[in-house]
Amino acid sequence: MGSGIMVRAFAQAYRQALANASKSGVAHETVQNIRRGSKTISEPEARQILGITEHSTWEEILQKYDKLFENNAKNGSFYLQSKVHRAKECLEEVYQKKAEGNV
Repeated sequence: MGSGIMVRAFAQAYRQALANASKSGVAHETVQNIRRGSKTISEPEARQILGITEHSTWEEILQKYDKLFENNAKNGSFYLQSKVHRAKECLEEVYQKKAEGNV
């Protein structure tokens, strides 16, 4: 009897949360993020995450990446570790394009 009440209350709360999200535009924003590939980050954000400047060399980026990735692996922060990895991926693309342009 008590579990049925809990299930109905949870279902009602979930429906209300969806309604609130629709009213505030959160649901629309989430869909937009999914469409645009929310795993990608901008170059300035990537540089900020790794704590580097626009003039940093690729070797400096790799050193920062290795240090931050290992520190977050030890402390168990998967979220931060993934942010560091995404930042490196973003900058890797940028530096590859620069290398192709210089050749």
